[in-house]
Amino acid sequence: MASVLEGITVLDLTQIYSGPFCTILLKDLGAEIIKVERPEAGDLIRNDIPHTEGLEGGPFIILNRGKKSITLNLKTEKGCNIAKELIKKVDVLVENYSPGTMDKLGLGSKEMCELNPKLIYASISAYGQTGPRRDYPGFDPIAQAMGGMTAVTGFPDNPTRCGVSIADFTSGFFTCLSIVAALHHRQKTGEGQTIDISMQDCIWQLTSIEFAPYYFLNGEIPPRMGNRHPAMIPCNLYLTKDGDRMFINAGVLAQVHRLYTAMGRQDLINTPLGANQNERLQHRDEIDEVISSWAITKTTEEIQDILKKADVPCTRLPTFDEVCNDPQLLSRNMIIEVDQPVSGKVKTPGSLFKLSKTPGKINYHAPFLGENNQEVLSGMLGLTEQQITELGNEGVI
Repeated sequence: MASVLEGITVLDLTQIYSGPFCTILLKDLGAEIIKVERPEAGDLIRNDIPHTEGLEGGPFIILNRGKKSITLNLKTEKGCNIAKELIKKVDVLVENYSPGTMDKLGLGSKEMCELNPKLIYASISAYGQTGPRRDYPGFDPIAQAMGGMTAVTGFPDNPTRCGVSIADFTSGFFTCLSIVAALHHRQKTGEGQTIDISMQDCIWQLTSIEFAPYYFLNGEIPPRMGNRHPAMIPCNLYLTKDGDRMFINAGVLAQVHRLYTAMGRQDLINTPLGANQNERLQHRDEIDEVISSWAITKTTEEIQDILKKADVPCTRLPTFDEVCNDPQLLSRNMIIEVDQPVSGKVKTPGSLFKLSKTPGKINYHAPFLGENNQEVLSGMLGLTEQQITELGNEGVI
């Protein structure tokens, strides 16, 4: 089957998580990704833990499958000129350096978009290309804090960073979405454009939906709720008789009533504990106590059987190894194997793009450093083998 971004070429000047996640999504949708890495060193996460038996970084493999790797010293004049020649020929450039770095290299958005007026030039940074914090450095934990997520995550006396690097990955996702939108605009108008994505903005976008109304509408600081949900009551992790923990989540009133009936507590339906959301909010602790007292008398299997029959959402909290072997994920090809030339078969996430005509495809190996120097420099720029060898001897590639 054809891929939706087939024929689109992306120059990937990113490393670590945010940018590579953006470009792996673009690859999943069919784009050709040319990953530019530093000679000898490469992407900073090439050797990140945990390693394969071949000492390849696991996160690097997941984020760079199917990309073409070239090495280029952008601090040299020749390296910068080669980058410019490539930029003339690509559709998209993605970078996640600190603001101002690309300008210092002579590869800033203004100059590059003049060099290639159809270019889509996307930048990802901690705070964006504008604003009073533009020049401040920042990684995912900083962006989570500054976007408000850490303030509302965890328990009342203990704010907690989200375990997943969600600022990195959401900024990569929103950059990918912006690129697809910009490609659609270019298809209609012929115009390229710049894209400026801030990790802080992305976290604020997610956090604000549920928690900003507390402050903007009522002047309240939103509370940290642990495993509770700000709007769905009840929702929590409950201890079972056999020592497991169960998420029970009755999100709408009909489910609340079915839950009480399944528990043998129909008497609660016509009380504030079975009333509308505003009423239940005032009795959240009491509702949790009622469910906790019931759950601790039942085994996990009993609860799952009872609540499945009652059509109330619930799940035992699985361990991570159970998730990695989950039959639902396996049935949807969300866990696949790629054949790494150095490390052999490595399990990775599959494609989540389940499109009927143009499905995603990401069952490729991740490249070794500079694997595609000859192919890209010869095929795209017409350099001879001798010229490429000389660039290597000079430390340009």
